[in-house]
Amino acid sequence: MIVMMIAGMAALIFASRYLFLSPKLPIRLRASTQRFLTFASPAVLTAIWGPIVFMPEGQLALNMHNAYLWAALVAIVLAWVTRHVLLTTVVSFGCFLVLNHFL
Repeated sequence: MIVMMIAGMAALIFASRYLFLSPKLPIRLRASTQRFLTFASPAVLTAIWGPIVFMPEGQLALNMHNAYLWAALVAIVLAWVTRHVLLTTVVSFGCFLVLNHFL
């Protein structure tokens, strides 16, 4: 049953992406709709990382012992300064592991 659900979700995602990305299909979005959709990815990513960083144990944790918050701050600064995704990911992940061990 789980395999069928995963296959169904994969087919649904593929079909929805294919409709908009295939140059052979005559579906075109207006410029305003395309501009609106540029906000979808940041919104989804924020919905994913926001609760993880600010509420790691189910309640708001804005204290000095929150390793998620410190690693996120390192990732933000590093991404802003270097603009290198792999470097930011590896360094912030390493920072999280070290901080999580000592905090």
